[in-house]
Amino acid sequence: MQDIGLKIGIEIHQQLDTHKLFCNCPSELIDKEPEIEIKRRLYAVAGESGKIDAAAAYEQARKKTFIYQGYSNETCEIEFDDSPPRELNQEALDIALKVAILLNAEILPITQVMRKTVVDGSNTSGFQRTMLVARNGYIETSSKKKIRVDTVCLEEDSARRIGESENSVTFRLDRLGIPLIEIATAPDISSGEEAKEVALKIGEILRASKVRRGLGTIRQDVNVSIKNGERTEIKGVQEPTLIVKTVESEVKRQLGLVGKKQKVEKTVRQALETGETKFLRPMPGSARMYPETDLPLIKIANDMIESAKNNLPKLHSEMRDDLKKKGLSQEMTKLLLSERKLEEFKSLLPLSKDNPDLIVKILVLYPKEIASKEKIDKKLIAEKITIDVVEEVLEAIKENRVSESDTKAIMLKIINGAPVIEALKIEKIDTSGIEEEIKLIIKEKPGLSLGGYMGIVRQKFPQLPGKDAMDILKKLLPL
Repeated sequence: MQDIGLKIGIEIHQQLDTHKLFCNCPSELIDKEPEIEIKRRLYAVAGESGKIDAAAAYEQARKKTFIYQGYSNETCEIEFDDSPPRELNQEALDIALKVAILLNAEILPITQVMRKTVVDGSNTSGFQRTMLVARNGYIETSSKKKIRVDTVCLEEDSARRIGESENSVTFRLDRLGIPLIEIATAPDISSGEEAKEVALKIGEILRASKVRRGLGTIRQDVNVSIKNGERTEIKGVQEPTLIVKTVESEVKRQLGLVGKKQKVEKTVRQALETGETKFLRPMPGSARMYPETDLPLIKIANDMIESAKNNLPKLHSEMRDDLKKKGLSQEMTKLLLSERKLEEFKSLLPLSKDNPDLIVKILVLYPKEIASKEKIDKKLIAEKITIDVVEEVLEAIKENRVSESDTKAIMLKIINGAPVIEALKIEKIDTSGIEEEIKLIIKEKPGLSLGGYMGIVRQKFPQLPGKDAMDILKKLLPL
């Protein structure tokens, strides 16, 4: 696609796992009926340049009424824009600094919180607070090509859209103010596949950091332009595979307009699941930015930068190599890292060095299976199956007081309220009679594999622990 002058840039917005950026409210989406509701209309104001931004003017012209829903304890007057912001969240700033360092970016010693005019209703104040933390970074692709990272910003997330009618839009304020890192690359990317690789590379850095997980916690936008076309910002390109389709679709759209000698407008468009896009609004410009008057300049001291450098998180690729050396399987490694249980794993490793997979099974896999099969709330399981409980279960297995096959039953007892010491009392089964019956099975069905016999035995004797069944079969079968 070099002959058409294709240029691509990526913007990634990632929520951080801390309290909100300018208050102490929790950064959690709330699953209950709202207790407070207010209505407002928003109006565009001139930015630092003295002009009203085109995108802001467009949204104002729609004349929508905005309904904001909140809570008495989980949201505060700052989200309702009835109080000025409090001091910047220092933990969020520290996370942003670490991400900037991993992106090889230059950190600003002094920066200022700015107001970005947004009158689509997603901010009660009519603006979003944002600050530039670092610039002039880069990442390298697999082909050793450097993709510049123009900016790393720290900003507040918008309110959560709940519903819309012809004349109004309803928002929930639980999401408003959650800290976001915004990473914007230069238009150095020259294909959809390369854009996908860059997004995955930046995503790996973010996943290694203290960020929130789950649906809606990360959002990706793609900027696309061609020769004789214009930059189009495409919102909501969530899946890496969708990036390639969306780029191809936008190139086709712009080529079609250029071929018909029609003007390609600078616009913001919404990504669709098919890779197609739809118009949202005109492209915003610098006219929407002006300084935040309620907050002082932010000084990023050298000792804060040095502290961030000395405590950088490890990337998942590095962690995977370390865990492979410790004997952990690829499947269990993926599960461990996805659930962010690495530190717990390290502390438990001395108890099961010969079987590290067992640690991850008890920490992560078995609780997930119990939650799914028994329909038990995950929070209750987390409260009952603590790191201390896992340690006691592993010690009991190590001392042969219980077998690995007993583990899920033991955990279920603990979740249902049994003391750990009682749950670990497993009644031993007399296997002498069972062993004679297994001899008959082998005699009646000669030539099966160990796994084949194991399936028959487990089906006939479900009360027999798997380890005991395997020991009997190994004893009876010829090597």
